[in-house]
Amino acid sequence: MSEKMVTNQPRPFIMNTTSNQWTSGICDCFQDVPQCCFAFWCFPCFTCITARDAGECLCLPLLDGFGVIPPITTAIRGSVRRRYGIEGTICQDCVYAFFCYSCSWCQIAREMKTRSDPITFVNMSPK
Repeated sequence: MSEKMVTNQPRPFIMNTTSNQWTSGICDCFQDVPQCCFAFWCFPCFTCITARDAGECLCLPLLDGFGVIPPITTAIRGSVRRRYGIEGTICQDCVYAFFCYSCSWCQIAREMKTRSDPITFVNMSPK
């Protein structure tokens, strides 16, 4: 009686979605419509919740009105870039914060939401 022992078990294919780029563009609001609608209708609430989710003080974004270039948006954008290893410079963060203020906040929120669960399992079963 010879028994065959299986030594290799099938494993799921794991696709890692982390990269050194933003997962969405600055104007890709249609990737998360409810989030962008919330930002449109109640932007101060949206920025405060996004700042809290980024680990910052809840009311910190309310201080953005005290600078020509929004300092808090620039700082949080840079912080999120460093946290996830996204390429970019503080100069780019300043440009996005100044010219695309609300879109920048939406991009930050989408990035944190996307990167909170970076592993995607793909079923590789035969057809």
